[in-house]
Amino acid sequence: VVAVAFIVLVSLDMCLAAKSAGCGKNPTITSQSYTMTVNGKQRQYIMKLPSQYDKNRPYRLIFTWHQLGGSAINIVNGEDPNKGGVLPYYGLPPLTNNSAIFVVPNGLNNGWGNAGGEDITFFDNMVKTVEADLCVDTTLRFSTGFSYGGAMSYAVACARPKDIRAIAVISGSLLSGCSGGNDPVAYYGQHGTSDSVLNVSGGRSLRDRFVKNNGCTAVQEPQPQGGRSVKTVYKGCKEGYPVTWVIHSGDHNPSQMDSGSSTPFAPQNTWEFFSQF
Repeated sequence: VVAVAFIVLVSLDMCLAAKSAGCGKNPTITSQSYTMTVNGKQRQYIMKLPSQYDKNRPYRLIFTWHQLGGSAINIVNGEDPNKGGVLPYYGLPPLTNNSAIFVVPNGLNNGWGNAGGEDITFFDNMVKTVEADLCVDTTLRFSTGFSYGGAMSYAVACARPKDIRAIAVISGSLLSGCSGGNDPVAYYGQHGTSDSVLNVSGGRSLRDRFVKNNGCTAVQEPQPQGGRSVKTVYKGCKEGYPVTWVIHSGDHNPSQMDSGSSTPFAPQNTWEFFSQF
């Protein structure tokens, strides 16, 4: 009975999902690198599809933006988390249970300057291209990134609030602009109080915009507990627009770990935040 009920619920969820035009089509996009022209410039991105991709199942769509000096390949291959490197795809694929399609964009000059909104246009074009070919739940698009990649996720939330369900900003700041920025978007942020590259005040400023936009009640931020991070889940937010903030005592690091742990906490925190939708 329980198994039958579960199947019914899954089927109901799939019926309620806002399916992209690619649902039901035999896909031409596979897990590889692609190029498109945006504003006369060649732009690259890498796709990662779930194993045993089902053309009739609407998947989450997760954008993962690299840091300054990084690249899409860095995000795909990953780096040494014990040396401040990022895990592959920000450590998310092992947590998703094959429920997500990943898009890994490559920045111009290894960053996200977003001059004239060109990186937002790149985002728009990737969404259009991917969803025309693959089966995506168009209400479940997400974005995450570290440093400049976090800034780009923030820029997407500002400029395309109706097109993104939630973002996760890891040690970000206002680097890629914020066109618009007056609408609610579910927001996860984390930052270190010892960040020597982008001061924690910048991360707090990004957070506070969405605390306001999401109608949350401002609180006095707790401080890190020694070598352990502290999570604040804001109260009073508009239904469907939560804000979670994690503060730690570390430096500019996408793979910060709590003392006594050998596992970065950003992936689990990010997936916990994304998967509530």
